[in-house]
Amino acid sequence: MVSPTKLKSVDFYRKIPRDLTEASLSGAGLSIVAALVMMLLFGMELSSYLEVTTTTAVVVDKSSDGDFLRIDFNISFPALSCEFASLDVNDVLGTNRLNITKTVRKFPIDPHLKATGGEFHSGLASHHINHGEEIKQEFPDGAIQLTNGGFQSLSHHFPLLIVNFNAPWCYWSNRLKPSWEKAATIIKQRYNPDTDGRVLLGSVDCTEEPALCRRNHIQGYPSIRIFRKGNDLKEDHGHHEHESYYGDRDTESIVKMVDELVAPIHPETHKLALDWGISNDTAKLLKKAPVTGGCRVEGYVRVKKVPGNLVISAHSGAHSFDSSQMNMSHVVTHLSFGRMIDTRLLTDLKRLLPYLGQSHDKLDEKAFINQHEFGANVTIEHYLQIVKTEVITRRYGQEHSLTEEHEYTAHSSITQTYYLPVAKFHFELSPMQILITENPKSFSHFITNLCAIIGGVFTVAGIIDSVLHNTIRLIKKVELGKNI
Repeated sequence: MVSPTKLKSVDFYRKIPRDLTEASLSGAGLSIVAALVMMLLFGMELSSYLEVTTTTAVVVDKSSDGDFLRIDFNISFPALSCEFASLDVNDVLGTNRLNITKTVRKFPIDPHLKATGGEFHSGLASHHINHGEEIKQEFPDGAIQLTNGGFQSLSHHFPLLIVNFNAPWCYWSNRLKPSWEKAATIIKQRYNPDTDGRVLLGSVDCTEEPALCRRNHIQGYPSIRIFRKGNDLKEDHGHHEHESYYGDRDTESIVKMVDELVAPIHPETHKLALDWGISNDTAKLLKKAPVTGGCRVEGYVRVKKVPGNLVISAHSGAHSFDSSQMNMSHVVTHLSFGRMIDTRLLTDLKRLLPYLGQSHDKLDEKAFINQHEFGANVTIEHYLQIVKTEVITRRYGQEHSLTEEHEYTAHSSITQTYYLPVAKFHFELSPMQILITENPKSFSHFITNLCAIIGGVFTVAGIIDSVLHNTIRLIKKVELGKNI
């Protein structure tokens, strides 16, 4: 067993008896200063330890989210009707997806971008239209030609006014015209406007009556509108609420549709019966017509990670469009690429934002307006260069991805075209990615620096105290020698 005396012999920190030590005012002041310096340096070292340093590198994109990229969007078109608004995607590999509806929603809006109704379902407008056999016989006394002046009076006079808005240059309008005129002749004989007075079929030439067509938000030709007068009549700034017909355009289908609409109206009083009596098949082909000419397109699509285009335009397999009247002005409420930042990372946002370029919302809340009258064949294009930024952390001895952000730069242009105007978002992904690695300091490094700070300040303060003390003693000796 080792004796206490032998054990004391290995003491590195031998003590001087208190009786042999002397306290001084200079030593006390220096001790206070040293303590304050230690506290200051400790705070600075702690702040440095808690602060995460980063290294940035450009590497080949090694995305963990597969070969597809998600695009989220919310874009408002004040002058494009939801009837014909179509979102298409194509890329350099030959992929061409037209009128995507599964993940895309459309809402009618007014010129101030406010929603005017529920979601518009475009399935009714996209089914195959039957035009029937070609009719060579002419029916000059069929549908009445309506003008801007007589339209309002007739819509208030007849319980049902069914109107074919068309254009002479339109292929589909010319396909419909024979069937429409024949159906109008049959309906006129069956429901005489003078004696029965329940229904009237009319036509409007939109090249002759552009104001009337614009007031009813006609953007595709032909468009069949149904104006009602009766218990279901509602006034909206002086205009009747009305419906659109999306069914087949052969004579038989048109006559059947009119018969079912007329059936619930009493011929004597011209009032609607309580039971409309419209079949489910006909009801599916009727839809409330737009009370405004705008549309908000929102949703998401998944595209391949190759250069491609997101195109929004007017599209229909049975309508024609006057490109000079199409206005593709739009407001981008939101457009982003890739996955959104997880809500669990919200607490780290303040720490992450300096690393991210904050350009993932480059087009958000920006308006792109065509100033030309009625459109003038103007296409609005956006060229987007996308680069992925990934932040990796090495906390707790493990390395894992903290967040992935797809940022982009955007360049927009407004150009005139000979084709149908569109809003095009051309996107191209960089094959490289920005890799930001967080490098937190180790705890052992923090403790080492802390010990160096305490020991260093203590040692330096001791040296200063020793020099100061010896200097004072030397001065006193010199003064004492002079006195002697």
